[in-house]
Amino acid sequence: MDENKRDKEKFLFPQSSYRGDFTPENLMFNSNLQEFAQKVSYICNLETNGKIAPQEAYRQIKELWQNLRKSIKNLGINDQK
Repeated sequence: MDENKRDKEKFLFPQSSYRGDFTPENLMFNSNLQEFAQKVSYICNLETNGKIAPQEAYRQIKELWQNLRKSIKNLGINDQK
């Protein structure tokens, strides 16, 4: 991958380092959470700029939220406490 493409990927899909209690499940959920936040941000920007309807933005965010809830359940994170 050339340098320009890497810079573009970092800009479009930033990821922060994980600093919480390390388990593979927590790390995976953190990745899922960061992806959720990034996609919600894009959807909000599209809706704000009139590119998608508010109802469509809500539907997409609701779907992303359901997927995030499934990921925490499948990773068994709630069972750890």
